[in-house]
Amino acid sequence: MKIARVVGTVVSTIHAEILDHRKLLLCDTLDPEGEPDGGYLIAVDVVGAGAGETVLLLDEGTSARQIVDEPSGPLRTVVVGIVDEIDLAER
Repeated sequence: MKIARVVGTVVSTIHAEILDHRKLLLCDTLDPEGEPDGGYLIAVDVVGAGAGETVLLLDEGTSARQIVDEPSGPLRTVVVGIVDEIDLAER
């Protein structure tokens, strides 16, 4: 699992069938303190997230395909939650 901030959407007119009728989000991955760590992922949205929201990403192909109920296809990352708060224990 990863934490990321949605920075935009991705539009693809030609794509694999598994992506039909699914929203693609461009996500900027975050470190534990909530700061961008320089990585970006494109994720399929299954929770209705939008730009600017902090989200929880599942970045494991087989598990991601199970979330969207598709046994095969080119799908690796899915937005599975919208984060309300990150609470770190003192170090």
